[in-house]
Amino acid sequence: MDSLFALAAPLALLLPLVAEAADMPGESASGGLCDAGPMAPRADSPALVNPLSALRQSAIVHQVRIEQRVVVRIAPQPLAARQSLLAELPRRADTARFEEQGKEKCVPLSGIAGVQTGSGNRLVLFLRDRRMIAVNLEKSCRARDFYSGFYVEKSKDGRLCVDRDRLQSRTGARCEVDTMRRLVEVQD
Repeated sequence: MDSLFALAAPLALLLPLVAEAADMPGESASGGLCDAGPMAPRADSPALVNPLSALRQSAIVHQVRIEQRVVVRIAPQPLAARQSLLAELPRRADTARFEEQGKEKCVPLSGIAGVQTGSGNRLVLFLRDRRMIAVNLEKSCRARDFYSGFYVEKSKDGRLCVDRDRLQSRTGARCEVDTMRRLVEVQD
């Protein structure tokens, strides 16, 4: 289908030139082979109008419509970045436990540093202020679809909110954010 368009495009560009040549008074369309002048319209028939000429002579109105759509990509942290973050933490037992505390309604998109998939329909967001947020997606979604991060359309307030925003994975899955809770490390 594209090749047909590519072949027809040059012809469409030449069409106004052919129409102008047809509008030139004193020249015949046959290129001067006939001595007869241009045919005058009869008094009882309406005047013939070339649509391209009429379009060119009409009033030109310019209208510009600008739409802005910003999509933010949140990617998982590379392994080297995760290891450097862990190097800054004091060494303890590797069995850190986290508990969910307090619900979050919204999180600023600019504050999200990375994402990691969890089990079932759960993602873990790592924020720049060193907080962690557990995000539950709607029941029909799987977290493993978001293994390479997600895209989210930036809203006017610049935040990722529960029951409003939909996350889109690179594989095409679109899931709404169901709940968000803070993850806090539990001291044993």
